[in-house]
Amino acid sequence: MSSPPLKLPTIQNWTCHNCGGCCKQHEIEVTPEEKERIEKQHWEQDASIPPGQPVFVKMGLSPVSNRYRLAHQPDGSCIFLDEKGLCRIHAKFGEPAKPLACQVYPYAFHPAGNEVAVSLRFSCPSAVANLGKPVDQQSKVIRKIADQVLPKRYKTPSAPGLNATESLGWPDTLKVVDALDQLFAAPDSRFMINLLRALAWTELIEQSRFDTIRGQRMDEFLALIGQATVHELPDDLDLSRTAPSRMGAIQFRLLAAQYARKDTFAEDSRGMMRRLSLLMSALKFASGRGEIPRLQDRFSAVPFSSLEAPFGDLPPECEKLFIRYYRVKIQGLHFFGAAYYDIHLVEGFYHLALMFPAIMWIARWLAAGSGRSTLLPDDVNEAISIADHHHGYSPAFGLPHFRSRVRNLSRSQDIKKLISWYGQ
Repeated sequence: MSSPPLKLPTIQNWTCHNCGGCCKQHEIEVTPEEKERIEKQHWEQDASIPPGQPVFVKMGLSPVSNRYRLAHQPDGSCIFLDEKGLCRIHAKFGEPAKPLACQVYPYAFHPAGNEVAVSLRFSCPSAVANLGKPVDQQSKVIRKIADQVLPKRYKTPSAPGLNATESLGWPDTLKVVDALDQLFAAPDSRFMINLLRALAWTELIEQSRFDTIRGQRMDEFLALIGQATVHELPDDLDLSRTAPSRMGAIQFRLLAAQYARKDTFAEDSRGMMRRLSLLMSALKFASGRGEIPRLQDRFSAVPFSSLEAPFGDLPPECEKLFIRYYRVKIQGLHFFGAAYYDIHLVEGFYHLALMFPAIMWIARWLAAGSGRSTLLPDDVNEAISIADHHHGYSPAFGLPHFRSRVRNLSRSQDIKKLISWYGQ
């Protein structure tokens, strides 16, 4: 059976620039075959590994568990990360000798009908900065990775749900995804206009019935609602700031706090103290009064109120960054279905739409911590890297209480208000 074709993002560059960030954030589980391969590299004889330091740690509490991960250094870095931020395995034996999880990052592979869509994780600073070679010119390299990730007898799963009650086949589902992507492709529209249009468009998808809408009729329907949203939200739309509701503000702060966390091995290893600290922080975020708890060392203790005043328009560089971010996530189906807790497209886009105010809230926190009330591109770049670390990968984001929070923000129309409130 031949491998399915890859659908590569056309507007994204990426090459690893050896920042070492991914080696400090992730827990890398290894397969038995990978463990055996690394054991044969004889790291116990390498002077760069402290004597007696194991390179693997058993996972789980069961004494009969056969799951292992790479060990970490005291600061949370992978045991194989050297002082220059480089991988010791890669340097000594080449990239194919590393665990597959390390070779894959920051790529992500998602079913898309007869193809497999390729997306990227923007927790990687090089992906955020669009550094390196165009991704669509790296098909041979990405093909080798995909062939290791996909099952040998890959079978396309059924298409994810479109909304809470409707499911379509892959051809029509992909038409919907492509139409959503095109809402962000308008060359002369501001990003916030595009996002608000996409949100209004998604609400129409949520409310519609598709019993007889297939094929050509789907094309006509998508063209119709696309035109309707552009007419409703023209390019000269007044983007005046509208404060979210009191309950919406509370739920949003709790959501933003989860995006701002740094869930690394070094943090999780604090055990009960870590859980108690997070509980106390959640109470502070719910109240929204006083100083914001420092969820990681990168943040400063500033008042919640300092993030609520206008911070000015998005810098032009950030407009382009957000358009690229959203288009890569949409083209890569990186917001619903198998890529995102198996939720339907409409709910998945509400999650993705909330990424914008969450990123902007974190960017404001970074700016306020430096004594500024305006944003720099670096604030937004770093905020995307912090927030996207969790997107589709933190188990908490797929739990009922988090999903309920997103649905509540949608029903109360607070997502739109949060976009305008923190986007300016």
